Amino acid sequence: MRRALCRSLTVAATGLWLSGCGVTTGSLSDTLGLTKSPQPVADQATAAHAEVPPLGTGAADPGLLGGNPYDDLSIGKRYYRAGNFGMAERYFRKAVETHPRDAEAWLDLAAACDRLRRFDLADRAYAEATKIAGPTVEILNNKGYSYMLRGDYGRARATLDAAYRRAPTNKFVENNLRLLDASLVEKKQVE
Repeated sequence: MRRALCRSLTVAATGLWLSGCGVTTGSLSDTLGLTKSPQPVADQATAAHAEVPPLGTGAADPGLLGGNPYDDLSIGKRYYRAGNFGMAERYFRKAVETHPRDAEAWLDLAAACDRLRRFDLADRAYAEATKIAGPTVEILNNKGYSYMLRGDYGRARATLDAAYRRAPTNKFVENNLRLLDASLVEKKQVE
């Protein structure tokens, strides 16, 4: 009798457990409440979805970064958009270790380091991105924003002006110049 009762309870527990294994439409991040609506960011380092993928689904393919939604660069961008800059930095670092000649991965790593206030690491990442791609508008814009975060408004102005000369209609550069002017008027550091 006792053995039959134990077996029945085991079967019932297994049935309940298996019924929870059905196909779901949400991700692990949704279940855990890790996703947020995307926050507006001043730098244009990312352009991915705000949803963070399930952990442990990094790409094993060493091909072109960004094409696979589960490669390190794409995962890092989603973490960045979700405001989890520590995890974003981790995946961007893995991306640059795997693809050291990918300027986008270096730029994204620099942006994540800026948000973590690790400006020494951000400077190194900006330098690597510049070695690969040259002083592009995106790199200059993000470096200018980085200088604003540090409170170095002189270098921020010079760097953003250089970006503006290259692309006078770029809305990200225009917004950062406005943000710089507003922070100078209010005498308040950009956060």
